[in-house]
Amino acid sequence: MKKSDFYYDLPTELIAQNPLEKRDNSRLLHIDKNSGKLEHKHFSDVLDFLSEGDCLILNNTRVLPARLYGIKEETGAKVEFLLLNQKGDDVWETITGPGRRAKKGAKFIFGDGLLKSEIIEVLPNGNRIAKFYYEGNFFNVLDKIGQMPLPHYITETLLDNERYQTVYSKELGSAAAPTAGLHFTDELLEKIKAKGVGIGYVTLHVGLGTFRPVKTDNIEEHKMHSEHYWLPKETAQLINNTKNKNKKVFAVGTTCCRTLESVACKLGKIEECEDWTDIFIYPGYKFKCIDALITNFHLPESTLIMLVSAFCGYDNTMNAYKTAVDEKYRFFSFGDSMIIS
Repeated sequence: MKKSDFYYDLPTELIAQNPLEKRDNSRLLHIDKNSGKLEHKHFSDVLDFLSEGDCLILNNTRVLPARLYGIKEETGAKVEFLLLNQKGDDVWETITGPGRRAKKGAKFIFGDGLLKSEIIEVLPNGNRIAKFYYEGNFFNVLDKIGQMPLPHYITETLLDNERYQTVYSKELGSAAAPTAGLHFTDELLEKIKAKGVGIGYVTLHVGLGTFRPVKTDNIEEHKMHSEHYWLPKETAQLINNTKNKNKKVFAVGTTCCRTLESVACKLGKIEECEDWTDIFIYPGYKFKCIDALITNFHLPESTLIMLVSAFCGYDNTMNAYKTAVDEKYRFFSFGDSMIIS
């Protein structure tokens, strides 16, 4: 298939710039993946699609406030750092801008001196390896001076960093939020448990590659970025027990989907596993674990809409997106949601 097959026209005003005041007030589009039938709901209605004995799998990664603004120590020139991956004690791979100011040996100051850094290597791809210096705990310093690495299409200032975290976020390490989970509240999760639905967690640290556009016309030639995941033993047991009872596994978000399908592809079964994945799911892929998917609306021609099309069916997916545009759903990270079952 071609990249252009996954294009749809989206008016700019439908790109959500801010989260709703109440998380589960967002709209929910239900798609029956067998018939293609659509239903318009609200996210709090997600309970209606879950049955006793089903399980809901959530990604408990937590977003780092990884965008730093500072100055070059020698000249006072402004600089921006975006932390990508931790490479060692106080050593991170970063994107820096402007790059010309971040040559090997260059030193920078952030937060009026709360954090300092030195470039120790320039990578072939243009990223930098930086060593950081501070007092106390690095992540506490980040919480004080760092900003959330919001996607480029969000131009409004986020007033509360916790609104770009899920209510169950726990494991620090993501450069972006697993946005399908942003709709859940503690109260809704308690109602889901009370219905007899099992809740399990995986961790996949979302990389900025999730926003990288597909540049090849033939989608099969696209190379996916790699992301680290962990599927714990108790979650594997929950999934296997659910399957043994012929009940459904609901994946919340493409990150959960990619984690579960990566393990199933690697091991031929679901069990505890920690690894890196660069799995690319597009139409033609045969799903090995998940039975239902909760996800947001994704960018045109992105790997994420291709994954949804693989699960839901290409025609069903493109019709659902056209309907969502016509009905003025809110799109992308802070936007509305869909459930495919």
